[in-house]
Amino acid sequence: MIQEIYPKIFNPQFKNHSPRDGAYALYFEGNTVLLSKDKLGNHTIPQFQDLKTKRQDGGYYLFSIDKDEYYLIDDPSVCKHSSFSMEPISTFRHFHDQAASFAGVTGGQIYRFLQSRIYCGHCGSKTIRSTTERAVICPNCGAIEYPKISPAIIVAITDGDRILLTKGRNTTYKHYALVAGFMEIGETPEDAVRREVMEEVGLKIKNIRAHKSQPWAFSDTLMMGFTAELDGDDTITLQEEELKEASWFERKDVPLPDSTISVGQEMIAYFKEGKLQ
Repeated sequence: MIQEIYPKIFNPQFKNHSPRDGAYALYFEGNTVLLSKDKLGNHTIPQFQDLKTKRQDGGYYLFSIDKDEYYLIDDPSVCKHSSFSMEPISTFRHFHDQAASFAGVTGGQIYRFLQSRIYCGHCGSKTIRSTTERAVICPNCGAIEYPKISPAIIVAITDGDRILLTKGRNTTYKHYALVAGFMEIGETPEDAVRREVMEEVGLKIKNIRAHKSQPWAFSDTLMMGFTAELDGDDTITLQEEELKEASWFERKDVPLPDSTISVGQEMIAYFKEGKLQ
């Protein structure tokens, strides 16, 4: 999965200092990110010494991976560099360097948080960035806002040698996926699994078991993966507002996902290989 970068270590501890030599620079505009290319033509995250920016002191510290530090920059002049280009954030789904991929999407999550909290949601005053933690503070009313992390579930529903696969209606992801959704207030993750399965495909399930969890920065989500078994009738009642397709697949017919960066893709691949517990 995208966050599995061992033996490298991700350290999100907040620091309040300026970029050092060799630090990496993340510049975002909407759903795009500034990237460079190495000698082999692979996309890479640029380092500060490669940028023509006069505002290095304004870099906002994000996190480190091993000794590599990553910063957010807001100087649009860096886009004028001929060897750089603005690319979709989704490029990180297929990045050759998984640690850099994880850094890029996580940096994007913090960027979206900061952009959405320029003004206080309580009184409308302009916020300031905290110098002691990853947060924004309203100097007028004192409200403190932290990065958005939305809990969600995803579940592999099996029936012997069959698994239920779906395709979403309102998503750019075109491959088969699993039933998934955000948790509601007052729910446990297991409650959310039962509700989402009933809402989206109209099935009863049993033996709900935790698989793995992961930070999924593409949607500011903490994704919790589960497995469950069909309980009774296998007739699918499709929630057409959310899904355009849901079908049972025999193990031999399950299409392998194009990668295993997400917990959902991993569970599909594990089922195909007979390794899903």
